[in-house]
Amino acid sequence: MTEISNNPLLTSSYDFYLPKNLIATHPAHPRDHAKLLVYNRQTDTITHTHFYNFEKFIPKNVALLFNDTKVIKARLYGKKPSGGKLELLINRALNAYDVNVYIRGKVKVDTSILFDEELVAVVQKLMDDGSRIVNFFKNSTKLRFEDILPIIDKIGHVPLPPYIQREDNAEDASEYQSVFAKNDGAVAAPTASLHFTPEQYERVCKNYEHGFLTLHVGSGTFKPVEVETITDHPMHSEYYDISDKARKILDSDKTILSVGTTSTRTIEFYARHHIQRGEANLFLHPNNKPLRVNHLLTNFHLPKSTLLMLVASFVGVEKTQELYAEAIKNEYRFYSYGDTMLII
Repeated sequence: MTEISNNPLLTSSYDFYLPKNLIATHPAHPRDHAKLLVYNRQTDTITHTHFYNFEKFIPKNVALLFNDTKVIKARLYGKKPSGGKLELLINRALNAYDVNVYIRGKVKVDTSILFDEELVAVVQKLMDDGSRIVNFFKNSTKLRFEDILPIIDKIGHVPLPPYIQREDNAEDASEYQSVFAKNDGAVAAPTASLHFTPEQYERVCKNYEHGFLTLHVGSGTFKPVEVETITDHPMHSEYYDISDKARKILDSDKTILSVGTTSTRTIEFYARHHIQRGEANLFLHPNNKPLRVNHLLTNFHLPKSTLLMLVASFVGVEKTQELYAEAIKNEYRFYSYGDTMLII
């Protein structure tokens, strides 16, 4: 990691150079053959292994919490009535009818965008951050968000992150989804979850107490921090819902292993507010450390990202720099389809 600063509040402390060949553009096969870097905080030791050995490193008497959100086919290709082509990326549903989206192409309020299956989006509002609010219609009937899901499942595309730099294919429909994905609504995968095969997932659930929560990951998860001081960054908000079983675990004194940064944000938001469902916008960093999560499974993240700062909330900025330098040295694959790290 290129060390620019060790000040945990400076965005420059979270910058690093990543060779392009280390950006994973396709998933590991099988899923559990991804590399796993295990960092033990008590002994300050690093172990290099593979994800199929994950269970050997799970501390005893922990509960695992998983994010069971399901990625929707949020990228849609359409056209204006005049014939001009447009690309629409669903970001998140704001309520039953209003959907926050990003549109590639010029639109104004009341612009209609025509898609296959007679689906139409009509622009309602232009937002200052560049996003748009739209309503969806079919045969002049306004559709609730849940009603558009089966339609976009037919005509939409998997919203691969921009750094993958390729079109989605048939493989992505299954591989960019955890084996326990259940609740439709995410436009980005909770990537630490992607490493579990069905067999390993079943074993872990059989041998460890576990629970599920849902955080519908939005495209804001990829937004870099562009301010000099990280605490000036406006953190994005995402809808979450914690199951009764997961809430019971959180309200206990059980040691928790959080599967992914999205689970972590949800758990830690609950630890501060004790609200079971709603909107979470918690920004974890070295000056806002975890209160409830003890251990973290996570992928390797983008420079200057809130996800990288979340990792630093567990181990500090200098150790984060050291771990990422070690991963680059050992040619770990980075980002959504990449390798993973366990902090215990």
